[in-house]
Amino acid sequence: MRDLGAGFRYLLKGQRWVARHGKQYGFGLIPGLITLVLYAAALVALALWGQDFVSWSTPFADDWSSPWQGLFRGFLTAVLFALGLLLSVVTFTAVTLLIGQPFYENLSEKVDRDVSPDGTAPESGLPLWRDLWISGRDSLRVVLRAALWGVLLFALGFIPVVGQTVVPVLGVVVTGFFLAEELTAVALQRRRVELRDRLTLLRSRKALVWGFGTPLAAAFLVPFVAVFLMPGAVAGATLMARDLLGEETEEEDAAATAPGGETVSW
Repeated sequence: MRDLGAGFRYLLKGQRWVARHGKQYGFGLIPGLITLVLYAAALVALALWGQDFVSWSTPFADDWSSPWQGLFRGFLTAVLFALGLLLSVVTFTAVTLLIGQPFYENLSEKVDRDVSPDGTAPESGLPLWRDLWISGRDSLRVVLRAALWGVLLFALGFIPVVGQTVVPVLGVVVTGFFLAEELTAVALQRRRVELRDRLTLLRSRKALVWGFGTPLAAAFLVPFVAVFLMPGAVAGATLMARDLLGEETEEEDAAATAPGGETVSW
């Protein structure tokens, strides 16, 4: 439970950090806005032509009597849109990070310098094109893993009661883990931590990762919220990456001294 709360606090700390650094926050919004436009267009297309796709893919239902045909295809259309929305949440971060790699690298470095006791930030030492290649390759691998989970959850959605209660919650939890992986990748890639090692590291502190990623995944389901939370999410993920690697970090939270000389951090 302690790690669960710590993960959520890193999410809040990241938002507070960008609130204090307005210029970094402004630059961090640009990639998210670009991705939002692309995804909004894709979801609108799915809403407009999703029913036609379902009708085309279920020819066996052409001869069904009313109202069963409409109910069946309407249900599949709703599930298809829900799956598209889930995948958009999972992949939004990956695509935004790929588009905004230079923006978020700079933001993450500034967070490292700000909280590091010696004021330094790790550097990968690789040229920009190499960093972009590694980021794109790793993001694709993560998206494929997320897509497999999406297909599985889509199938489980047909189970009565469980599909309408447990599966959506499980979907947010799974999405939260992948969001945390993508966001911490910005800081961990600069430290030359490979994807396999990153996943092992995150799995060793699942409660911490879920505490950070699950509320973020839930927030990302609200339209436009992802764009405004992304810069702070990158900052918070950088702080969490330092924790995962055991790196010393100066406490950012304000401290108050309680009566009797006891120091309390808020």
